[in-house]
Amino acid sequence: MAQSPTIAIPRKKTDDVDWATPIRTIISQSYGESPDTYTSECANLQRCRQDAVKGAGSDQTGRDLLYKYFGQLELLELRFSEIRVTFPWHDAFTSKLTTQTSLAFEKASIIFQIASTHSSIAISQNRSDPEGLKRSFHYFKTAAGMLTYINDNFLHAPSTDLSKEVVKFLIGLMLSQATEVFYEKLVDEKKSNALICKVAAQAAYLYTGLSEEVKEFMGKGIFDRNWVTLVQVKAKYFTALSQYYRSLIDSSADQHGDAVARLTVAEKVAKEAHRLAQTFSSDFLYTVSPTLPVDAGTAMTDLTKSFHTLMSEKRTEAERDNDLIYNAICPPEATLPVIDKFSVASAIPIQEVYGTPEVQKTIGPDLFAKLVPLSVHESASVYSEEKAKLVRSEVEKAEVADGDARAALDSMGLPGSLRKWREIVSGGSNGGDESGVPAEVGVWADEVRRDGGMQSVTKKFAELDVVKKTVDEELVRVANELDSESRECEAMRVRFEHLWEQEPSASLTRTLRQDLKSHRDAFTAASTSDAQVVKLWTSVRPDVHILLSGPAPLESYFAGPPGEPQQSLLDLTDDVGPSADSAGLKDLRKKIDELDDRMGRVNKIKRERAEVLKDFKEKVQNDDVSHLLLLNRRTPGNVEPSLFQAELAKFQPYQARLGATIQAQAATMDEISNLYRSLTSSSKSREWLKKSEAKEKKRGEAIGRLIHAKEGWMDTVETLNKGLRFYADLTGLVGVLRRNVSGFVGTRGAERAQMVKKLEADTGNGGPGGKTTQLPPPIPPPKSPIGGGMGLEQSFASMGLGDGAKSPPPPPPPPSSQQQSWLQSTSPTPQPPIVQSSASYGRSSQPYSPLPPPPLPPARFSGLPPPPPQPQQPQYNPQYPSSPSSGSSLPPSDPYARLFESLGGAGTPSTPSYPPTPSQPQYSSPAPIQSQYQSQPQLQQPQYQPQQQPQYQSQPPQQYQYPSQQQYGAPAPLPPGHPSYSYPAQATQQPTQPPQWGQPPTRQYSMPPPPPQTQPYGGYGR
Repeated sequence: MAQSPTIAIPRKKTDDVDWATPIRTIISQSYGESPDTYTSECANLQRCRQDAVKGAGSDQTGRDLLYKYFGQLELLELRFSEIRVTFPWHDAFTSKLTTQTSLAFEKASIIFQIASTHSSIAISQNRSDPEGLKRSFHYFKTAAGMLTYINDNFLHAPSTDLSKEVVKFLIGLMLSQATEVFYEKLVDEKKSNALICKVAAQAAYLYTGLSEEVKEFMGKGIFDRNWVTLVQVKAKYFTALSQYYRSLIDSSADQHGDAVARLTVAEKVAKEAHRLAQTFSSDFLYTVSPTLPVDAGTAMTDLTKSFHTLMSEKRTEAERDNDLIYNAICPPEATLPVIDKFSVASAIPIQEVYGTPEVQKTIGPDLFAKLVPLSVHESASVYSEEKAKLVRSEVEKAEVADGDARAALDSMGLPGSLRKWREIVSGGSNGGDESGVPAEVGVWADEVRRDGGMQSVTKKFAELDVVKKTVDEELVRVANELDSESRECEAMRVRFEHLWEQEPSASLTRTLRQDLKSHRDAFTAASTSDAQVVKLWTSVRPDVHILLSGPAPLESYFAGPPGEPQQSLLDLTDDVGPSADSAGLKDLRKKIDELDDRMGRVNKIKRERAEVLKDFKEKVQNDDVSHLLLLNRRTPGNVEPSLFQAELAKFQPYQARLGATIQAQAATMDEISNLYRSLTSSSKSREWLKKSEAKEKKRGEAIGRLIHAKEGWMDTVETLNKGLRFYADLTGLVGVLRRNVSGFVGTRGAERAQMVKKLEADTGNGGPGGKTTQLPPPIPPPKSPIGGGMGLEQSFASMGLGDGAKSPPPPPPPPSSQQQSWLQSTSPTPQPPIVQSSASYGRSSQPYSPLPPPPLPPARFSGLPPPPPQPQQPQYNPQYPSSPSSGSSLPPSDPYARLFESLGGAGTPSTPSYPPTPSQPQYSSPAPIQSQYQSQPQLQQPQYQPQQQPQYQSQPPQQYQYPSQQQYGAPAPLPPGHPSYSYPAQATQQPTQPPQWGQPPTRQYSMPPPPPQTQPYGGYGR
């Protein structure tokens, strides 16, 4: 089918405008903000106008640019309604320049441009293609909608093209052409003749009306003359088409006379249309009428000519058939029925065009979105508060409903009690997780076996006994060596009397004996702690044996722990299970199922309410009415209350759903309460429940005993490991002490041997008769207790001979104050510091005798009094490791201190009940070591409070310095490396140079540090 030409609306023309200056002025004056902040926004708006009205063509790109600019104008008016910008526009038909400062004039002109672009897109479509027909039909209607918006919203048009009459004519033209396009679509799709006839009649009616309207503009020179001619041609053409299709309908209805009459009319009107088309073709020039297609003249002539020819042929054929066959009377034209019309084209409103997501995306965000009027801010805040009140109200209702349901279920003990009843009904005592040996008991047994079981404890106890015996023997051996050396020294003193100048051992061994006492005290306290561990292991050993014995003994254990009546927990099944009462069982099971169903319904209602509440909050949070407030800010009167009410109404569906869930929950909770009351009210049910609770309690007690056994085993193993480490450290300390004592005893023995040799030579060769006087052996003093150096010192104090550093006269008897001096020297108070010197030891603060001793030959050795005071803490010889502690040198507390401190005050939980643990003594010490181990609160284990190891740095050591030759006048020096000057090698000492005469080495009898305090042997728990 040939395509008839259609008309496009001409475009308006404009000049450049300045948006930036007036916008900056309003921002500065009305908003009080810096205009420089919005420089880029002003530039974007300026560029947007340039692209829309000057840079784009009449295609879809130009359409989108116009869409964007008009959308920004709408948003701009909300913030700058009072703006004044000079907008110059040329009339689309007369080209007359019109200038106004109103923003409405700019908006109307842009809408006119959009309508023009839409009409251009419509006439450019290929209507032989179905998609082209659809697009052409759509754009003709949207162009009509744009023009309708101009007529409805803009009054007092300043230019001809925007006047109501012209716009009305253009709207009719667009709708007429849309109807024509739809007619072509019906013909292509071969629709019924009745429908095509009605649509053609509608097109003829519209074009006929336009031809009458256009006569009013003939003399004004507004429209193109070719427009007028083309409208008249189409009016005739579609009138003939409607008559032709109606004749086909009449012929089908056997109204052959009417059909001949209508064909006669169609031929006549088609002839007139062809004549007008020839006139249109002869006068048409594209340069004069650019809004028409290039081939508009020839296309319209060809179309009318072919149709006129067709009508002539059809009329001739119809008359011949009627004359020969039908002989129907042909009525006159005026009596023919009027053809019905069918309107198929209506204007598409601008709101529908701009409401599509594609157009909104094209417009983009508001360029001045950051610039919101203060009044809009205030109104938005009021609306936000209204939303918050609504949300708080619904949240409070939901929380109250949840709280009521939770309180009601807690009062009935649900859902825990429901599980218990289900176990009763299903015979849970006969099988399942609540019968037999619990799975966790097997896990405990595997843990104990994996870590060695009872054999590991037995082995560790044996190792502990061995190492304890070794330490005890070493301590006894050290004490015996010190006592033996002291007796030998005093025996020589008794033998040689005043000639014996060797220093008494008491003052020299003070530090060694204090270390010995400290180690003995630590050993004794640790032994007490060991006894507590043994007591603990004895208490849990039977249950540990049961735990590791296997499934069968464990079953027996659960049947009845030792000491209780052997009534199996499983035997309670016959009494607990209601199998004997089948009717009661069935009724009970039914009630439990109903309760379970109602509980599930309550949970479902809660989840649904939570989801609805979540959606409601999101909807409220995302709700923004700022754009509505902007749109209505210029509306007279206070519209906010009605606007807020209308906007809040959209949340009512959420409120209704929340209310429904609350009502459903209340009804379900009533059903649950009635069912539970019915379940627990019968005497049989109470009896079953009571027996089940007794069985469960007995089972819990059995499990509790195994828990206690497993934890007691773990604590025993851990404590034994700590004890072994402690004794290993103590063994090392005692070994160092023994080496020091051995070295001291050896040195003292060599010194005595040399002195005895010299005295015997002096007295034996030079005595009367040339015979050596043999003195009776002295009576040895009583042996002091092991580890106690204080008794020996007090005994030796009475034997003090005075200061060996004085001149040779023999010493007089010691005064009574000497006893006090020795007592003070053996007191546990800190010793005075040492002055490191290569000279003699110096003198004691209280000499042994106030009288000078008798003259003696020069000797190499003299008594060794305590060293003089020194103002700073002494440092030990680096040959021995120093103690990490800087505290007092008093005998420290038990090294096992606070072993069970974390458990000593813990109470025993009521359920399950554990067998009582043995009472454990509490130990205290001056400086206890805080245990790092914690324990399960139900275990009251022995609480070891270990004594700290001796603080070797706090007690000033005795520094033994040999006197120089100049002071004592010793004889010729011995050769280097003489045995009397060599000390036994010790593992903890660094190698020293052999003593040189005149510069004897300084010896320190000090002890290595105690065991590390970071891992005390004490404390149950992990």
